[in-house]
Amino acid sequence: MNTPNKPGDSMDLRVFIPSVLVILGLIVPLIMFPDSGTLLVNAAFAFATGNFGWLYMLAGLSIVLFLIGLALSRFGNVRLGGPDDKPEFSYFSWVAMIFAGGIGIAIVNWAWVEPIYYFTSPPFGVEPSSNAAAEWALSYGQFHWGFTPWAIYCLPAIPIAYSMYVHNRPGVRLSVASRGVLGRHSDGWIGSILDAVVVFGIVGGVGTSLGLAVPLVSQLVSGLFGIAPSFMLDVGILLVWTAIFSASVWFGLAKGIRILSDINVWLAIFLLAFTFLVGDSLFMIEGWVNSLGNMTSHFVEMSLWTDPVGGSTFWQDWTVFYWAWWIAYAPMMGLFVARISRGRTIRELIIAEMVFGALGCWVFFAIWGGYALDLQISGALDVAGILDEGGIPAAVEAILNTLPMSEVVTGVFILLCFIFLATTLDSSAYVLASVTSRKLSGYQEPKRSIRLTWAFLIAGVGVALIQLGGLKAVQTSTIVVALPMIPVLGILTWSLIRWLRQDFAKKVLEPHLVIEDHRK
Repeated sequence: MNTPNKPGDSMDLRVFIPSVLVILGLIVPLIMFPDSGTLLVNAAFAFATGNFGWLYMLAGLSIVLFLIGLALSRFGNVRLGGPDDKPEFSYFSWVAMIFAGGIGIAIVNWAWVEPIYYFTSPPFGVEPSSNAAAEWALSYGQFHWGFTPWAIYCLPAIPIAYSMYVHNRPGVRLSVASRGVLGRHSDGWIGSILDAVVVFGIVGGVGTSLGLAVPLVSQLVSGLFGIAPSFMLDVGILLVWTAIFSASVWFGLAKGIRILSDINVWLAIFLLAFTFLVGDSLFMIEGWVNSLGNMTSHFVEMSLWTDPVGGSTFWQDWTVFYWAWWIAYAPMMGLFVARISRGRTIRELIIAEMVFGALGCWVFFAIWGGYALDLQISGALDVAGILDEGGIPAAVEAILNTLPMSEVVTGVFILLCFIFLATTLDSSAYVLASVTSRKLSGYQEPKRSIRLTWAFLIAGVGVALIQLGGLKAVQTSTIVVALPMIPVLGILTWSLIRWLRQDFAKKVLEPHLVIEDHRK
């Protein structure tokens, strides 16, 4: 018998209070002492990436190899649920929720301009702005948004979903999913600290998204409607976002987050198709095929390149930064994806993230990145010069203005930005509510009051940091948190392996492996 899908239990103050204290412990000093606080955070980031960059690189490749092996093994047949559990959502909606929740505003921000950065400052000692630099520009976009990031997202989702739906343990938390290693300590202060750090990472990840989204949308709204940039414009945009994702969180998974994710994907497909048709389609296709081949043939080299002799910082500035960013987001994505994956097999989950997630990102970079790179190479628009002078928002605005019906396209793009970030924010608020709910099962949704509490807390933190310029510091500190998250991911993996070996010791060749009496 399945547990009724009713609202979850009350808020668990053992997790909520330490989580809020951790958040305030960082944000309040940044607000009161912005200069010294930012310097301290930057020093911590430099220490983490400078001394342990190699660890991030090894972790990324190791996770990819582990998940490929897991998917191909007999354990790939394990169903994340009981014998009678069926998928809660259609395959399209499921993948759409995974993609929209995991990528958010970042893809529409970086897909246009990231290849331009690589083109002007390429890796491996390649001459800047050369033909070889152009090839690496598209290849590294595919690499940094391909198999490895989605593998990092996927790894924690599997043990969390296994704990929720195979062992039917109450508590949508990383501490519960670590029980295979931590044992009874997962219920004590060690588990509470782990969950509090996860909550901080999620809030910081939201700060990262806001740091990308608000300046971009402010720039576009300002140019489209002739409104002067101001703090009030930024707050107004944030309030619109708050209204959208609060409503989505209120209606829950099926009626809120799922519908918003579906709209998001269809709107993105429309804009991508439009750009593909009006741009140099052949250049985009050939660029994608060539970059895919280049990335695939050099995947291991790109994954482990640290250039100890040449002294290049490209791998630290980009690859280590991205891997840390994905690891910082991984707990949120793991918890969210686990919650929506009941009834799927481990193999299905790995394919959905590593294949379809990567493919979705590749389409963005092939079309929007290819379009921008073609503008740069052909001389139609000096995207690199605009990036240097005005930053990413100005560059994206200039690129959009080269498209036919640019005002209409910009308006649709702004709508896409709103929905893309809203899907990340509502997923974050939903996960935060789940983590801070007492003994919530995988068949229940957290109470609406707890969901809205986190929605408004996220909005409040965003307003404070926008006003005082602390978004960048929170973003950087979140990535620093990714360093201790690497051993946490190791603990989750260890827990999963122990459970799989204990529960399915015999080599049973069946379409799906389930524990028949796990709820009896």
